[in-house]
Amino acid sequence: MKLQKPKGTQDILPIEAAKWQYVENLARETFTKYNYGEIRTPMFEHYEVISRSVGDTTDIVTKEMYDFYDKGERHITLRPEGTAPVVRSFVENKLFAPEVQKPVKMYYIGSMFRYERPQAGRLREFHQIGVECFGSNNPALDVETIAMAYQLFNELGIKDVALHLNTLGSPESRAAYRQALIDYLTPIKETLSKDSQRRLEENPLRVLDSKEKEDKQAVENAPSILDYLDESSQAHFDAVRQMLEVLHIPYIIDTNMVRGLDYYNHTIFEFIAKVDTSDLTICAGGRYDGLVEYFGGPQTPGFGFGLGLERLLLILEKQGIDLPVAADMDVYIAVLGEGANLKALELVQSLRTQGFTAERDYLGRKIKAQFKSADSFRAKTVITLGESEVEVGQVTIKNNTTRQEILASFKEIETDFQSLLQRLS
Repeated sequence: MKLQKPKGTQDILPIEAAKWQYVENLARETFTKYNYGEIRTPMFEHYEVISRSVGDTTDIVTKEMYDFYDKGERHITLRPEGTAPVVRSFVENKLFAPEVQKPVKMYYIGSMFRYERPQAGRLREFHQIGVECFGSNNPALDVETIAMAYQLFNELGIKDVALHLNTLGSPESRAAYRQALIDYLTPIKETLSKDSQRRLEENPLRVLDSKEKEDKQAVENAPSILDYLDESSQAHFDAVRQMLEVLHIPYIIDTNMVRGLDYYNHTIFEFIAKVDTSDLTICAGGRYDGLVEYFGGPQTPGFGFGLGLERLLLILEKQGIDLPVAADMDVYIAVLGEGANLKALELVQSLRTQGFTAERDYLGRKIKAQFKSADSFRAKTVITLGESEVEVGQVTIKNNTTRQEILASFKEIETDFQSLLQRLS
């Protein structure tokens, strides 16, 4: 029996993991500038946390959730998205309390799970970076959060990214628009895809978001949500647009964008990047002012986004963006003979405790092969340690770029290697 990873998962090997770490660390640095702190929620939640918040009729709940009953007959699901778990935690830990500084800003990085057809940049276990902010309905917060994602993409060097913007308005505006959409689509129901015929009964706004050709044709002349906004919803959307323009962030109004989750209201957005001839959504989110109250907390506005790491890394690769992840090693110790094994262990450990990156040979190879390893590690310096060096208590240290060499005692290496490096530079 040949054991393989489950379908829709991947092994992230060290050379690729370095790229993941770079992107994750850059996200952390960017979010910290905006006063966000990290939250880590469980990888699995009670089924109702997801099903009730994102909507019982969404594809996530009806088709994609990994849910099961555990040994205590509790209905559990692997988290398919990040917002609902963070909102659950916000309420459970009473972060709405008066003594907690508002707004509460949090970000997360972690695995999500959806049972869907694996494809490029979309797997059954995928990884998401997301942010959630609670406590303000100021449109400036919408724009600040969008600007934070925009800044991250700029710092990564991603090109051809377009911000698509829409609004779902207040619950009242959304309800009025929902009815108008039903009235428009019902006479042409038979021309829709099977999925959209079902959505028309359950969640008609999702028909606008369909990628099926017949559905795209059907909604070309559909009514626009912008024609059904009440006064406050229009004012909020106008303010968001004005602030984006002040920050010189270009946007495209896309009235067919509705997002796939039921909890959104007012501002929704997606960042879409061009890859070859395809448009890929790399980041999406919006406002959800009723979700905290739905989880049993007080009425608390919220805003956030999620971006897929796999898709983001795919875009970086397709656009030929090289991430600065190749780190030089400080020291490589070439070891000659069994009699040098113990001293090599002592030296390499003392170098690491001084803060240097160091490696040594463990395989008893010939000196030429070891020097080749030093080059592949991009070692700045090389120490050659044999049994004769152990006997006299000193070794040769070579600058691997200039080829300059110096002699040094073991004590000098173990106590102040930095001074030796300065002599070599």
